[in-house]
Amino acid sequence: MKMIYKALATSALCASAWLAAGPTLAAPLTATDRTQLVGAVDTYTPKMNDAALKLWNYAELGYQETKSTAVLQDQLKAAGFTVKAGVAGEPTGFVASFKNGKGPVIAILAEFDALPGLSQAAVPTKQPIPGQDNGHGCGHHLFGAASVAGAVALKSWMIQNKVQGEIRVYGTPAEEGGSGKVYMVRDGLFDDVDVTLHWHPGNTNSANQGTSMSNISGKFRFSGQSSHASGAPWAGRSALDGVEIMNVANNYLREHIPDRTRIHYVVTNGGKAPNVVPDFAEVYYYVRNADPKIVVDVMDRVKLAANGAAMITGTKVEFEQTGGVYNLLPNDVLGKVMYNSLTQVGGITWTPEETKFAQELAKSLPNGGGDLSSVGKIQTYKNADTSGDAGGGSTDVADISWVTPTVGLSTATFVPGSAGHSWQNVAAGGMSIGLKGAAVAAKTLSITGAELFSNPELITQAKAELKERQGADFQYKAMVGDRKPPLDYRKAGGSE
Repeated sequence: MKMIYKALATSALCASAWLAAGPTLAAPLTATDRTQLVGAVDTYTPKMNDAALKLWNYAELGYQETKSTAVLQDQLKAAGFTVKAGVAGEPTGFVASFKNGKGPVIAILAEFDALPGLSQAAVPTKQPIPGQDNGHGCGHHLFGAASVAGAVALKSWMIQNKVQGEIRVYGTPAEEGGSGKVYMVRDGLFDDVDVTLHWHPGNTNSANQGTSMSNISGKFRFSGQSSHASGAPWAGRSALDGVEIMNVANNYLREHIPDRTRIHYVVTNGGKAPNVVPDFAEVYYYVRNADPKIVVDVMDRVKLAANGAAMITGTKVEFEQTGGVYNLLPNDVLGKVMYNSLTQVGGITWTPEETKFAQELAKSLPNGGGDLSSVGKIQTYKNADTSGDAGGGSTDVADISWVTPTVGLSTATFVPGSAGHSWQNVAAGGMSIGLKGAAVAAKTLSITGAELFSNPELITQAKAELKERQGADFQYKAMVGDRKPPLDYRKAGGSE
């Protein structure tokens, strides 16, 4: 891992003059090209919306997205893509390819996993769907459907204009904590990719590139001795005591770790009955920081707390790492291309009915939410600053960004002011507000891809920037080690 850390330190020092000057376009897309691409997305939008709403209703968790992945794969096959399913040991993962001669390989990422505990109807007040626990609080149903739509439009344009190259859509499961993309990178599925495009649902329309939090996640499983909690408590060794003492120790640890480090946990199994001393308990931990080295060091201290808790309680503890991702490497060459594409597409206009929905939903947000008119605007582009704090989230897109030039955008699929992973996001993502934002993303992805196919020099410049940000001695090594994908990571240990 030593080379990884050296590269991270180097990546913050990449403010060279050529980067500030921006990318050089040999032959920008014509208005006819853009009209073809936008028109192709418009034609495909009914199918995109159908796929998005199906995925929204399925709301399948990571590595369990069997119905969701089938919808996207079927659409890609129908559009003439060759689909290879079950890649990288992930039954719901896939790679769909369209190749039109020899040329650049451009990847487009598609996510589709939901979150537990976020069931919500597509209404502006909190209303869980009876009998359903999961919800698309991060908008991955939109992510997957719009990426497919953008790829289909780009394919149509390539055929129409005899453009050579290859488009690949990577169906990537379990972004939410399962590190699905990491296993694809580790297995070499991005080794010959020239550029990777992605997007994410959000509150604004922006192509600004930034970094993210590196993250290690895993489960601590304590084993003890059961006994009658009242009749013979002295005969028991409580696994739950081990979990609770570990959690107390780590809450004290927070004072003595580097700033901006995050530690989260949830007890996934605390026993079955109060009158039985639990012989098994499990707690699920995340550790985050912008620096992967700090993440590894802090997780090592969390493990020490677990070992100490086991010693104190006379129990045993085992740790299973379920995820591990790098920090995201931004690419300003590609970011500026994406920004130009987004400005050509433009912002979003809501109908009176959509505005009324947003106004009602905003009543549930702190201070009444944000500026609703902002969805019609494009945020001004700013060069990425990797020397400051990362955003609060983590993503397995980060690992891809260390091995191929990677660029993303966000579009206004949610009501401004909504928090990520919230019922408000599920609600907006299940109706036309979310779908309109997805259409903007699909058009932007297709125009950006076409710009890169038309200007290979942009890819050369983006690769040079990646090389500079990586550092001279960088070698990719997955933070998940050599373990297989944790296909059951959402299942609580010891559950029946």
